[in-house]
Amino acid sequence: MNTAGHSEAAVPDYTGAAASSRGLELAPFRGLRYDPDRVGSLAAVTSPPYDVVVRPDGLHHLQSADPYNIVRLILPEAGTPSARNEQAADTLRRWLAEGVLAADPEPRLYVYEQRDGNGMLQRGVIGALRVSDPSEGVVLPHEDVMPPVVADRAALMRATSANLEPLLLTYHGNGTTAEVIERTAAGPPLIDTTTEDGFHHRLWSITDPVDMMDVQTDLFHRQALIADGHHRWATYLRLCAEHPSPSPWDYGLVLLVDTLRYPLRVRAIHRLLHALPVADALAAVEGLFRVRRLETSLAEAMRALADAVCAGNAFLLAGDGAFHLIDRPDADLLARTVPADHPAAWRTLDATVLHATLLDHVWRIPEDSPAHIAYIHDTAATVAKAERDGGTAVLMHPVREEVVRELARQGVKMPRKSTSFGPKPASGLVLRALEF
Repeated sequence: MNTAGHSEAAVPDYTGAAASSRGLELAPFRGLRYDPDRVGSLAAVTSPPYDVVVRPDGLHHLQSADPYNIVRLILPEAGTPSARNEQAADTLRRWLAEGVLAADPEPRLYVYEQRDGNGMLQRGVIGALRVSDPSEGVVLPHEDVMPPVVADRAALMRATSANLEPLLLTYHGNGTTAEVIERTAAGPPLIDTTTEDGFHHRLWSITDPVDMMDVQTDLFHRQALIADGHHRWATYLRLCAEHPSPSPWDYGLVLLVDTLRYPLRVRAIHRLLHALPVADALAAVEGLFRVRRLETSLAEAMRALADAVCAGNAFLLAGDGAFHLIDRPDADLLARTVPADHPAAWRTLDATVLHATLLDHVWRIPEDSPAHIAYIHDTAATVAKAERDGGTAVLMHPVREEVVRELARQGVKMPRKSTSFGPKPASGLVLRALEF
């Protein structure tokens, strides 16, 4: 095949003027991947995204799985933040020098597939996405971020000069990109592994210049919703602004999934209130919410929560060996505490009522203080930690994806950590070093 005229456009040009953004600008890159002959297994070196690892148990478990597990880069352990970042940078340099990680020979895009044992199939394309100005509306965030987390991620990326894990973006396409993805996935994969959570992961590369150009052209007319990785996207924006353009910092590592073909699952992110015993939490809401004690299993309690949210805001409190369903908040309380200068769809979100009413007004817990509150994706882990530590688990019901997307289109941010889209890409399958 004659590829003249295609390969030059497919590779990002860091020396010319940046093109004006009209949509998603996805560029190929030389992915860093583990050499399977140098590690115990590819499954053993992967990890969930950094903010999903339940610390410290999950972190230590992953560290012991393989000495080269990716958590040693995304969640390094040392006495100070600067020491942690220096340790990650040293580790990355050492793994590159030893050949544990190696860069693919030429820039490419990647097709990534996840399957589980229940018939779920998700496919998307991994590439380096141009970081667009938020005012352009190309990439739509739907949650606020915590500045300390952005600062932490930015320091790590500066130290390593790398995007260590992709964030997850969704778009509506069903066009040429989907055709390229399906055709690529019919061939032999670069990576084929099953992680301990039962998910089967496969990775292919798109190296044909015509295929890469077709994907780029198709995506250039589309916008995306951040499904997972708001803090990493905010980090990309910060680092892009810090470096004169054009530069490799103009791009960030992403996984793009077309949810018209592969709808994502939307789950809630739960809260663990470290210093608030359940008895105190219940006493504070007495007379403000209806409170019902449920002597049931976790699964049955979550079903009761799902039924309750059909009629309005509802939450499940746990940590004392039982479950307590609180619902039917006092209307006057909501009127006093929920900001009125937002759309009704935002004012009635469970996350809005939790943060504006319960955390800020009733329990008076700072939402950005790790000493007071943790955000945990796993339901059972949240309950177990609350029972072990004497705190309160606040279990949430997920928001519908169409609500999230519509608020994002209106430019309305949901409260932080309101949703968990998934499945999330495994960290460690492909990395992006800015020097390559």
